[in-house]
Amino acid sequence: MSNLPLFRDPWAKREAWRKHPVFSNRAMFANMFPGFGIAVVAFTAYVIADNVFLKSRKQEEHH
Repeated sequence: MSNLPLFRDPWAKREAWRKHPVFSNRAMFANMFPGFGIAVVAFTAYVIADNVFLKSRKQEEHH
């Protein structure tokens, strides 16, 4: 062992919450926009369905 004195942080227990996974940057970003992923999927499905429906409707009108 080394002869250096051992210094302990008396506030370590009180600061431990900052390193908890709930407060990580990834978790904070994921919770910033709740439902955003579902909204993107729903909007994409709507646009695709609308384009398919309008294409078939336009073809029927021209014939």
